Amino acid sequence: MRTHTGEKPYKCDLCDGAFAHSGDLKTHMRTHTGEKPYKCDLCDGAFAHSGDLKTHMRTHTGEKPYKCDLCDAAFAHSGDLKTHMRTHTGEKPYKIENLYECDLCDAAFSQSCRMKRHMRTHTGEKPYKCDLCDATFARSDNLKTHTRTHTGEKPYKCDLCDATFAQSSNLKTHIRTHTQEKPYKCE
Repeated sequence: MRTHTGEKPYKCDLCDGAFAHSGDLKTHMRTHTGEKPYKCDLCDGAFAHSGDLKTHMRTHTGEKPYKCDLCDAAFAHSGDLKTHMRTHTGEKPYKIENLYECDLCDAAFSQSCRMKRHMRTHTGEKPYKCDLCDATFARSDNLKTHTRTHTGEKPYKCDLCDATFAQSSNLKTHIRTHTQEKPYKCE
């Protein structure tokens, strides 16, 4: 009945939050306490909500359940599919007031940090250095992946066998050995 009446009797003592169900208040309290009871078995990931853990697991499995009806694209997150669909519709729902435009190409960004990262493609700058060898990288995530070559960490595990991988893309390719999927066709 609360869905009809709008009644929200469960109130947060720390903010203005109010909820129709006690479980929703309990979950909300984690925003104040920082509690993250849902732990990933494959890495150090921890989450406040079970749904966030489920979504996170796709980084290990390579699962992409959100598929485009108009092309072969597939995504791990529904929001990414929604954004992708704009490439087909041409929709541009956000007016960007502070647009950072590259003077060297047609790229444009809504965030200065993205523009700075993009500029490295032109300058060749690689500010992220490996502490264990001479390798350098333009992006911090590439350094993190590279570091696994030294540590041997392989956080991406196949659910169908015991194989583990340092990169999610390698797991995705491996899974095709089980599914027999062959997505690349000779024209």
